[in-house]
Amino acid sequence: MNQDLPKNNSRYLVAALYKFVTLEAFAELREPLQGACRENGVMGTILLAHEGINGTISGPEQGIRAVIDWLRNQSRFSDLDVKYSWSDHPPFYRMKVRLKKEIVTLGVPDVDAANEAGTYVDPQDWNALISQPDVVVVDTRNDYEVAIGTFENAQNPKTESFRDLPDWVDTQLEANPDTKIAMFCTGGIRCEKSTALLKSRGYENVFHLKGGILKYLENIPEENSLWQGECFVFDDRVSLGHGLVPGQM
Repeated sequence: MNQDLPKNNSRYLVAALYKFVTLEAFAELREPLQGACRENGVMGTILLAHEGINGTISGPEQGIRAVIDWLRNQSRFSDLDVKYSWSDHPPFYRMKVRLKKEIVTLGVPDVDAANEAGTYVDPQDWNALISQPDVVVVDTRNDYEVAIGTFENAQNPKTESFRDLPDWVDTQLEANPDTKIAMFCTGGIRCEKSTALLKSRGYENVFHLKGGILKYLENIPEENSLWQGECFVFDDRVSLGHGLVPGQM
């Protein structure tokens, strides 16, 4: 874990995690995972569903280290995607492990993000992709998130919730089945599921930003960035900027 942990003197380490993976008996994970978090002073919310795991947790560095190690020791989560940042104040005040139908609610049956997602694009390669004139760039987040920051020239579907995206794809996305489409979101989970939706609709050349905006802001220097504004996050920090420092919102 030390290899992907950013250095900072703040007290609270924040871990955003997810993985699309088929979990046949996901309900059985709830109590032991809740216990691992409780024993290590970790707060936040983790969702479990048949399609995988998704959550954001915060706590002392050693506590977060222990919970992530606990998860990665489960064979299904050995390659769990985790993005770290820091906070001077506790972003969460209780711990909840919830059982859900979806780890991110799209409301479309049979969208298989575990097996049918688009092609990952590393942050270091993202600028080159979205700068191509024949690439359609789509921000899969909600309108209030887009309002404080996005990539230049990205299409904004102006959705109020993620469940609105399929209707936008079916009625307003101006692209042919062979058009290159690049999608992005905060941490990677929504754009991963969005690309699976597009592939189920017949689009073949679909790409998404690996690790989402947060990984891009962590890895791409501001002077080389095509990001404009700040990135909305779903905790008390509200927004983050380049280097994952707290924003001004």
